Amino acid sequence: MGTSDRIARFILDALESADGTAELQRSSLADRFGCVPSQINYVIATRFSPERGYMVESRRGGGGYIRITRVQPDASQFIMHTVNAVGRELDKPTADALLHNAVNAGALEVPFARLIAAAVSERALHAVPVEIRKTVRSSIFKQMLLTTASDGFFERRSLQ
Repeated sequence: MGTSDRIARFILDALESADGTAELQRSSLADRFGCVPSQINYVIATRFSPERGYMVESRRGGGGYIRITRVQPDASQFIMHTVNAVGRELDKPTADALLHNAVNAGALEVPFARLIAAAVSERALHAVPVEIRKTVRSSIFKQMLLTTASDGFFERRSLQ
């Protein structure tokens, strides 16, 4: 297991034992794992981001700390955050990963994820010129997610 993995595991363990919030000191973590503080920053930025369900507060200086809190956004918030994270272009593997995350977070039901995946697939977009395919995919993906996040979508199962 690499240093970044060990740091992440330590932070996850701290979060579990502290009911979802851990307050840590960057320099203490760096000393504990024999690394530079920037590696701690890297682990936090890549593995404890809002996209992954964490809120990070940081205060620098001698008495500084890093406070990491596990947050559980509701389905609508998760979908909105995903839509905001998608840029102007979207490739198919990224779309699949985002859908997988939404299903795992309980923000999207599997049948809807499959429907969106089919709508943004290479097969569905084969008639779209390659130069604009990622842009069209992004637009379709975001619009379909926004539709699922609209009020009452999950309660209305008909097209009425």
